[in-house]
Amino acid sequence: MGVKSYQSQAESLLKEYILADPLVPYTSIVGSIFACKMVYDLAQLISAVHFKSYSSFSNIQRVEWSNRAISTVHAIFITAMSLYFVFWSDLFLDNQLASLITFRSSFLSTFTLGVSVGYFLADLGMIIWFYPALGGMEYVIHHLLSIAATACAMLTGEAQFYTYMVLISETTTPGINLRWYLDKAGMKRSRAYLINGILMFLAWLVVRILFFMYIFYHIYLNVDQVKQCRTCVQILVFSVPVLLFIMNAVWFSKIVKGLVKTLAKQQ
Repeated sequence: MGVKSYQSQAESLLKEYILADPLVPYTSIVGSIFACKMVYDLAQLISAVHFKSYSSFSNIQRVEWSNRAISTVHAIFITAMSLYFVFWSDLFLDNQLASLITFRSSFLSTFTLGVSVGYFLADLGMIIWFYPALGGMEYVIHHLLSIAATACAMLTGEAQFYTYMVLISETTTPGINLRWYLDKAGMKRSRAYLINGILMFLAWLVVRILFFMYIFYHIYLNVDQVKQCRTCVQILVFSVPVLLFIMNAVWFSKIVKGLVKTLAKQQ
């Protein structure tokens, strides 16, 4: 009886306080930051045991190694959730719902956005702390835009559909991180490195270039719904995807140049 009593009290505490609707965003953000710290520490422990080259890394290389582990875990999580919400969830696909698509949200969709906000905050903190070792000003701008758009959608419950469409671009992150890992492991001339470059090129083209054009088209078709959102949401919906697309195009040109160099070396 005592165990059941404690269990019921714990469940009640969880529902009434930690996961209560007004606290969901903040709970997910804090939980995400702690999860980032846990992944960082686990990456250090596992890498020290299972990767021989890890011991020869400088301190900043070890930091970046673990930092990329965090971004990879987040990318896999948010890509899966974004694909679910955009293409499979009845929340946004059910046309019989009375509410406009720009005003639809749920406990799960809000909680998931909070996880991303927590990750972007943690990663931005590391980028600034070790600046510019983990990335230059373009990474700071990218993360600030991501935090602004994701946090706004999370707190207002508006335009979450378009936020998830943009977050699908995180699909490319694991490939980018794998390329860095292969480079540091001395496998820059390997077939795996070449295949990674080709797949990264294709993924970036599809997800960060072509799919963004579809996002623009979708916003155009539903512009009347977007205009019913509060002003700050409208500004972010109309500006953030455009700014990110410009950054994606610049990075894509660098990927193309890198792939051409790699192919030339292979020949």
